[in-house]
Amino acid sequence: MEIATRDAYGKALIKLGKINPNIVVLDADLSKSTKTADFAKEFPERFFNMGIAEANMIGTAAGLATCGKIPFASTFAVFATGRVFDQIRMSICYSRTNVKICATHGGISVGEDGPSHQSIEDIALMRVLPNMTVIVPADGIETEKAVFAAASYNGPVYLRMGRSKIPVIFDEKYQFEIGKGNILNEGSDVSIIACGSMVQESLEAGKELLKKGIKARVVNMPTIKPIDEDLIIRCAEDTGAIVTCEEHNIIGGLGSAVAEVTGEKCPVPIKRIGINDKFAESGSPKELFEKYKLSAKYIFEAVQEIMEMKKQK
Repeated sequence: MEIATRDAYGKALIKLGKINPNIVVLDADLSKSTKTADFAKEFPERFFNMGIAEANMIGTAAGLATCGKIPFASTFAVFATGRVFDQIRMSICYSRTNVKICATHGGISVGEDGPSHQSIEDIALMRVLPNMTVIVPADGIETEKAVFAAASYNGPVYLRMGRSKIPVIFDEKYQFEIGKGNILNEGSDVSIIACGSMVQESLEAGKELLKKGIKARVVNMPTIKPIDEDLIIRCAEDTGAIVTCEEHNIIGGLGSAVAEVTGEKCPVPIKRIGINDKFAESGSPKELFEKYKLSAKYIFEAVQEIMEMKKQK
């Protein structure tokens, strides 16, 4: 089964709205695409279409939070971060305001919309802000769990979702916890630490690696900040090499966060899979994943490279 994380987000908002009357949703005139339109139909008095005025949306969300509401502010990731960075910094993070910024269309899997809509720097922008929590769920079930966790958490949250349908990895018994990663496949030769859409690609790479006799530990790391340092250190100690995988610039995202932890506490060879610090082109998600080397076969190749580095260490 496949589902887009943005679709799961829309459904989760309705469930949340039914049990918590303080949930309010704001959107910047993209509610059909962000899937907040479903919430608007169910709870019209708690939905605010702010128009193409993202900065005003963030300011209004901050104001609603000071009145005891729990605002979920949504638009495309490229607009939800870069266009309103100052408002997020001052009105939300500096004040530690209880606002949830839930962005869809993250990464290059936006596809044909091209580089103007392909957000490859949003995780870095949000991660650098004090008081901000950054979450990148791997499938629809984890998205729903993350939405509920964000609502329960008192403080700023950035939740990043995608446009394209991706395979469902977890079942309803899965327990999501902010700040915790989880091991999906055990392995002793190398650790593949991934987030978002790259978790499925990592699982596929792990299967192919096993055919070559390489036992890869595959780790889902949904919270980029606060990162699960204990799990990263355990992976470094147990396997001695790490490959990180993200649908984001290799600078400032998951790969950087993992490298910071290991560099200070348990240095091991690391290779980062992601967008290699360049803007992508327009194309289908599959075409773009191939061109910019995000698919399972490139993770497979990266692991083989890092295994050679591990031997030389």
